[in-house]
Amino acid sequence: MRTLVCCGLSAALSAAAVLMLQQLPWAGAPLQAQQPQQARRSVSQTTASNVADDVAEAGERRVIEDALSDIPAPRVYNAAGLAPDEAVAAFVYQANDRSVVNIATRIGAAKGLLGENPTADSGSGFVLDHRGHILTNNHVIESAQRILVTMHDGQEFDGELVGRDPINDMAVVRIKAPPEILVPVRFADSSELMVGMRVFAIGNPFGLERSMTTGIISSLDRTLPVTRARSIKSVIQIDAAINPGNSGGPLLNSHGEVIGINTAIASRTGQNSGIGFAIPSNLVARIVPELIAHGRFIRPEFGIDEVSKTEEGLRIITLVPEGPAEKAGLRGPMIRRTRRGIFTFESRDVATADVIVGVNGRKTVKPDEFLSEVESHRPGDRITIEVIRSGQVVSVPVVLE
Repeated sequence: MRTLVCCGLSAALSAAAVLMLQQLPWAGAPLQAQQPQQARRSVSQTTASNVADDVAEAGERRVIEDALSDIPAPRVYNAAGLAPDEAVAAFVYQANDRSVVNIATRIGAAKGLLGENPTADSGSGFVLDHRGHILTNNHVIESAQRILVTMHDGQEFDGELVGRDPINDMAVVRIKAPPEILVPVRFADSSELMVGMRVFAIGNPFGLERSMTTGIISSLDRTLPVTRARSIKSVIQIDAAINPGNSGGPLLNSHGEVIGINTAIASRTGQNSGIGFAIPSNLVARIVPELIAHGRFIRPEFGIDEVSKTEEGLRIITLVPEGPAEKAGLRGPMIRRTRRGIFTFESRDVATADVIVGVNGRKTVKPDEFLSEVESHRPGDRITIEVIRSGQVVSVPVVLE
């Protein structure tokens, strides 16, 4: 009995102890700490999920449409989206496209039963004025029996030869076209050109009408042989692509002004090899008015056949016997003859020759400057040629023939 009572008291005390332990502040802490950890894990998972959703949503909003859609364009582009060099090229072409013509030469005078007579040659040209004058190369129309000029709008006109100068490879053709479709070009001063300047050539290479190529001036003051006896002076060398059919087309500067006529290429195959030549615009300005007025260029004869360029000026190499220059007293190289037995040897002392430095008081130390000044006069005119002789400047009056 006593044993049972003790057991009952012991059980009661144990239960009371358990209840007291549960009431302490730290009692059950592990169980209570586990609940916030689970809650934090749940919040963390929710936050990560939301961030992922936000990033995915932002990615969808910032999809790159193409390679340029998210890159700002530089301010150098104009309103049409062209870079400066592209805008210049487009301007030059648009300004001169209507001025360039296609010139076809044909064998025979008119259409036959089977259509047009065969084309003998084809080249380019450009409009000079509203009267219908077209400038081209002489070699383009040299053997033509019929000249057919095609305008920018496709209209065709028969061309009439007005005048030509084979020595400078220029010819002027006239067409009877309405003034409203004739758009004359504008010329620039070719004496201001410099190597490295950008140039544009427009023409009809291989019959592809009004095609444009671009390049730079590679050199100046080249000499281009036209015949065995004569050459074109002060020719412009360019690297713009020039091909058959470009002959007679304009060479233009970045302002859209004509600085020359495309006339030849240096090539063994007859096609572009990176070296082209153009007649300078200042020579055009000297020759064309004569061709329109007289049908030919009337050259005054001054009696000097050959000169060589020096630092001081133009040294006379060959004088025409009994020509105006020799009659006036200009001096070429001194000729010395030495006789040895039955043989006579001849030598020339070039150092004794006069060096041309001016014409009529104007400095002319380049062939183009000298020719321009002399050929601006008429036969019978008196000019004064300044030369260096024995270290002194001497003025010699010459009557042109």
